[in-house]
Amino acid sequence: MDVGDATAPLVAVVGVVGTLLSALLTQRAADRSRRREQRRAEEARERRRHTQELRACYVALNTSARQYLAALTDQVHALGRDEEVRTVRQRLTEARDQYRDVYAEAQLRMPDRVLDLAGGLSHDLGMVYGMVRRLDDGAPRAGDSPDAVRESIDELWGRLRRMRREMRSELGGFGADSGR
Repeated sequence: MDVGDATAPLVAVVGVVGTLLSALLTQRAADRSRRREQRRAEEARERRRHTQELRACYVALNTSARQYLAALTDQVHALGRDEEVRTVRQRLTEARDQYRDVYAEAQLRMPDRVLDLAGGLSHDLGMVYGMVRRLDDGAPRAGDSPDAVRESIDELWGRLRRMRREMRSELGGFGADSGR
């Protein structure tokens, strides 16, 4: 057998094998690329889902804190007015309970820098609630007065605005307004 006769079939086999391997390698590269793209898409969906859940948590916390502060304010205004107290007191109890439930869930979701603000706000809401209840029950402590409660409530509104700005920043709302 002559070398020329054997070379042609060998070249043909190498060409066919090369073509097949090329197709196989191209397919594997396409599969890897597709898996990588699917992984990126899944990660993006997960980030969006997390952001939406965090946003819902922030909205609920902001709403319940606002309702709690409004109920505290209404309770202070109702002090000494027997005809309004029962309804206002019930609203305050409901707002407080709602806030505690929302805050408990938020504690598990919020990043530390927002949680620190929310924790301080929550603590001080409880302190003001205690003052209001003592005034309503006719058993105030030293320093408990309607004026002290009003001042505390005003300060808490400002802290709620700061917390809301931090929440918006966390969510990427960098064009945040003053929070009003």
